[in-house]
Amino acid sequence: MEITVSGRKTTVTDALRAHVEDKIGEACKVFDIEPMTVDVVLRYEKNPSNPEPAVVEATVRARGSVIRVAEHGSDMYAAIDAAGEKVTRQLRKFKTKVVDNRQGGASAAEVAPVPRVADLADLLIPEEEDDQLVREKVIDIAPMTEEQALVQTDLIGHDFYVFENATTGLINVVYHRKNGGYGIIKPKIETLDE
Repeated sequence: MEITVSGRKTTVTDALRAHVEDKIGEACKVFDIEPMTVDVVLRYEKNPSNPEPAVVEATVRARGSVIRVAEHGSDMYAAIDAAGEKVTRQLRKFKTKVVDNRQGGASAAEVAPVPRVADLADLLIPEEEDDQLVREKVIDIAPMTEEQALVQTDLIGHDFYVFENATTGLINVVYHRKNGGYGIIKPKIETLDE
């Protein structure tokens, strides 16, 4: 397993690097999924009213899937501890759902990879720019079942996931509903009767 630790406008000391490898690395080693890589970004938010300015963003890539975790803490060590616990929970969910998929006939290799986002803050849109197109994102779309798309939605932590329906060959969107559960958006296909 390969762990990359970097700091965004902060210095990554040997002690911080060792703590990341201890907490997040151990969480990943328990699940023994190969191949697995982990990218960890450490940063501090500048807001003086924020009681938890330390932020740890961890991106785990395992068998073509991406698991993202972002945790805050009062100091960097607390944030790393919280991120390690969340990585453990997410990997447990990943293994459980992959095992369920295998029993249904799907393999982990069939789950489509998700493009990497360099910084989770890039996904936020400031209020003054909320009516402007500020980012374009190009994704690889691979055929998968609705169940596999739900797994990917949970693993990347987004409210929605765009995928090609393996049954119909059409582009669908799975989304998390505010009142609970998931929904799916499917295109209406009109046929001409001749």
